[in-house]
Amino acid sequence: MLQPFDPLSVLLIAALNPAVIIVGYLLGRAATQWQKIPIAGFAASIAGAGLVWLATFLKILPAAGIGGEGGTFVLGVVFGSLWAAIGYRMRRQA
Repeated sequence: MLQPFDPLSVLLIAALNPAVIIVGYLLGRAATQWQKIPIAGFAASIAGAGLVWLATFLKILPAAGIGGEGGTFVLGVVFGSLWAAIGYRMRRQA
């Protein structure tokens, strides 16, 4: 069970969210300029927030007790941008 505002839980939800990873990487590969990487990270975080909402709606994650949803979103932008940069770099090398 997740503790109320456990910073480690917030970090893990943001870092291991499959929607953030997949969307960030794919948008990074589609980016034609490096300036689009933060936008891809933001879009990946939105997709990640949608996945967390769906998981709480389906009662896979507890609806109460996570706390720090804003922090999860901000960290999702950071991790999404990281995955977008990886995708962008992989495309540039190919």
